[in-house]
Amino acid sequence: MAVVVALGLLVTVYGVAVEPRFVLDEERIQARIPGLGPDWDGAEVMVFSDLQVGMWWDNTGMVERVVERTVAAEPEAVLLPGDFLYQSESSIQEKIEDVTRLLEPLTETDIPVYAIMGNHDYAVEAVDELTAAFEDRGIEVLANEAAPVPAPGDGPGPGLFVVGVGPSSVGEAAPEQAFDDVPDAAPRLVMMHNPTTFPELPAGVAPMSVAGHTHCGQIAFPWSPESSYMGLTEEEELVADGFAPEGYGAEGNDMFVTCGIGFSLLPMRINAPPQLLTIELLPA
Repeated sequence: MAVVVALGLLVTVYGVAVEPRFVLDEERIQARIPGLGPDWDGAEVMVFSDLQVGMWWDNTGMVERVVERTVAAEPEAVLLPGDFLYQSESSIQEKIEDVTRLLEPLTETDIPVYAIMGNHDYAVEAVDELTAAFEDRGIEVLANEAAPVPAPGDGPGPGLFVVGVGPSSVGEAAPEQAFDDVPDAAPRLVMMHNPTTFPELPAGVAPMSVAGHTHCGQIAFPWSPESSYMGLTEEEELVADGFAPEGYGAEGNDMFVTCGIGFSLLPMRINAPPQLLTIELLPA
């Protein structure tokens, strides 16, 4: 019994004080995008999500590290798939100021940054204030809409669009509306907050999409990402970590779920470290 208790304490200390604070998973994937122009071949887009600022003992030190790594990498664009805030005893305006301060090294660069809101941002009723604060600092907030991304080196090639879909868990997702301003043959990247939105996307519209929300389960068993706390307890089928399996979602669409940075319920991560995702774009 003493050994079991000691092991439990060690795992808890690791999950609270080590993995989320010091272990950063710098994941790198490739995405083949139909219609992608030669100017974009090999370009990098970076993604990090779920800052959850305002959670007790939140992970702002890791947010600072991720922002620093992102700025140093000089990607062509950065995508932020939501949940910047968490319920807090402090004023929400104070926490919005904390978020913008954490992102300031990124917003002071010329790197285009695109964001969507997450379910917690809606839950604390801060979407309007957070959107205004972001747009004042040059972050383009997409609410079921799309925006063109400047081509590398201001090249003349076909433009890349970023499509942002709202969080379905609070009824704010309108996937078909989000593509209204995207020409049919235009290359695009899609970001959504909830991975469960992915099966709702029409076939062929999302050759590469990213989602957050899950924290990769936050506590996951090592033998299978599906065996995380979230994967075992959610009532609907979802992808909690990494690429969507074949058959999940419509034909011609692909999705990668990133682990995010912050916490929900408990300030703990076990086998689900904070993640900074880099997507290398290649022509299909």
